[in-house]
Amino acid sequence: MRIEARGLVVRFGQRAALAGVDCALAPGAFVGLVGPNGAGKTTLLKVLAGLLRADAGETRYDGVSAAELGRAALARRVAYLAQSGLSHWPLSVAHVVALGRLPHQRPFSPPSAADRAAVEAALAAAEVAELRDRPIGTLSGGERARALLARALAVGADILLADEPVATLDPLHQLRAMALLRAEARKGAGVVAVLHDLTLATRFCDRLIVLAEGRVVADGPPAALTDAVLAEAYGVEALRGERDGEPFVVPWREAGRREGA
Repeated sequence: MRIEARGLVVRFGQRAALAGVDCALAPGAFVGLVGPNGAGKTTLLKVLAGLLRADAGETRYDGVSAAELGRAALARRVAYLAQSGLSHWPLSVAHVVALGRLPHQRPFSPPSAADRAAVEAALAAAEVAELRDRPIGTLSGGERARALLARALAVGADILLADEPVATLDPLHQLRAMALLRAEARKGAGVVAVLHDLTLATRFCDRLIVLAEGRVVADGPPAALTDAVLAEAYGVEALRGERDGEPFVVPWREAGRREGA
């Protein structure tokens, strides 16, 4: 599936969370959605997922609107992982992950062999198989985040939209989760993740979309995150380097501020 958004505008009161955003997403790429707090990243992700209606502009899914595609088909083809990591279900991890298969099931029908296989694969991929029988409410924040990532993976969607999927993870699991998301893209899914860690974003993502004040200020490969873009979007300067052929960017100081100042 290809998602194309044109001229998206979303207002909350007098504030424009999105102010004319254009973007296109396709299978096979890992896209990092980055930008400062309040830039409109979560709002954009919700519009792309069909969870929030834009005040202006349009979003098309393989050339048709969400209404034309239908909610059931959209739920099968676009998976959304919210950033909160909260779960109020008194369910085991395995049951929560199995919720990701609901768009594929008829009402009141038991899970199919394909559903069960997808759940098992997602549990293993997100490294929560050993937690399968634990009530999700008893997990740590990082464990819960991995379980909810598994739920999103279980959908088997064409496009996975993940809002801050590594924010609550420790460094090892951040690396593993980013590698997992990149692997999903290599297998053919389109993956979009809201990220605040620019080092992880530039290292793992194929493409970065940089938002600031509700507008796209850069869209391209990690090299598009130039010094000028960092200063405009974040107001920072960064250190840059490369290790094992992969680039990294480390925010270092406020833009325009001299050492020792």
